Amino acid sequence: MRRYVIGLIKHETNTFSPIPTPLSSFGHGEGPAFGDAARARFEDTNTPMAAYLDLARRAQAEIVTPVAAESWPSSKASRATFETLLRPLEDAVRAGCDAVMLDLHGAMVIEDCDDAEGEIVRRLRAIAPLVPIAVTLDYHTNLSATLVDNATVIAGYKTYPHVDMYEAGKLAGGILVGALDGGVEPVMAWGWKPLIASVMRHAPEDGPSGDILAFARRMEADGTVLAATLLPSFPHADTPYTGVSAIVVGDARYGGREHARAVCTHMLKMAWDRRVEYEFRAPPLAESVAAAKAYGLANPGAPVLLIDHCDNCGSGGTQDVMTVVAEILKQELDDVAIAPIRDPESVALMIDAGVGQSVRLALGGKTDMPSINLHGAPLMVEGRVQAITDGEFVITGPMYTGVRTYLGRTAILEVGNERARAQIVVTERPHEPFDVGVFTHAGIDPRKKRYLMLKSRIHYRAGFKPLAARIVECAGAGVTNADLSIYPYRKLTRPIFPLDPM
Repeated sequence: MRRYVIGLIKHETNTFSPIPTPLSSFGHGEGPAFGDAARARFEDTNTPMAAYLDLARRAQAEIVTPVAAESWPSSKASRATFETLLRPLEDAVRAGCDAVMLDLHGAMVIEDCDDAEGEIVRRLRAIAPLVPIAVTLDYHTNLSATLVDNATVIAGYKTYPHVDMYEAGKLAGGILVGALDGGVEPVMAWGWKPLIASVMRHAPEDGPSGDILAFARRMEADGTVLAATLLPSFPHADTPYTGVSAIVVGDARYGGREHARAVCTHMLKMAWDRRVEYEFRAPPLAESVAAAKAYGLANPGAPVLLIDHCDNCGSGGTQDVMTVVAEILKQELDDVAIAPIRDPESVALMIDAGVGQSVRLALGGKTDMPSINLHGAPLMVEGRVQAITDGEFVITGPMYTGVRTYLGRTAILEVGNERARAQIVVTERPHEPFDVGVFTHAGIDPRKKRYLMLKSRIHYRAGFKPLAARIVECAGAGVTNADLSIYPYRKLTRPIFPLDPM
């Protein structure tokens, strides 16, 4: 019986974020899971780890799951936290195994290392020089030579929102199992371009990525290569590796190295030739909110989505910047649901007051962002506590399907008057609203609202795009701002587009 070591360590590090990343943040506030608990947390979910588990069971292999740890994007984790997550993996590999399958992110930075995933795979390779290692990566990866040189197979997501995470794990793990069985001989080719792409232009339907990914899928489907992955970068991580890259797996028995190199080169050429399309420029906030209001009044029946993309916890935002909320209230949009505002202090005050009671709050704005010289600015509001929940629900949408998630204690604040009413979901913990559960778990039906304001960038499309009459992107403020010129980069490989003339 073969022995497979399967593990998950994931963190998208925004090096400009002021949000700390303690060990408890892995597990989205519940802490990391080890051993059997790690397996239970991700089994039967839409994740690479779940795909690895299914492949191992079909192979009748012994399964070892040393760790499963995923945190919302935030600042750098400490070396001590990193070692706590990595050591169980090292111990499991040291005990002996036939294969290692890793569910990683690709943009994790810790306090003394800009390439955490590279270090993970390098250290496992040092323990087991001949054991094959499969790695899945998030779409927003900053790829390093260290990671490539020490892995056997690398494959990543091809969707944004990431609804194909299971498929990516099935692809990477399947190639590895094929190699163990002697059916394939994987070889990899990769490349990198001095290009940082705005995350607001990463989605396949929004820019060059769609055509590049269509080409990659064709190359996989016709057998030219085993796997072809585009990695459009995570621009909010200030590292030497930040930039657009591609990684392609070929079968060495059939000219795979040459095919992989040719496919990789073509993918990166497409990205570079169309690099200006990866830039994003937003209209003024007041103009966007006014356009949303006008459309909603003229077209009732389905909600208009207002996307507060500069303060998205899914990219490391504080999720308490009140700029867009303030403009919505100022322009008196009526019948609005807003989610979520992270403000543990306000949640505690609402819980103390109780359901049905009136409260006056300095809502949000509790966090300074010194990296971009932005100070927290609370918004004074008066309203009624409409509901209080424990903030737990199981995701039912297409992204992270089946995963139990945690908002922390949550309270619904109803504000406004007969002209303009809003319901604001206020949470203790961060959570990107990619699933309708952020509303429905608290008794709000998002389908029946005229407007929804979501602190998200692209992932909201997984759960909310099917509901929307129209989508309006709103440029507020925060450390996930799409304007890359505001960030004080120090480690980027320069020159790099679009920050430098190229």
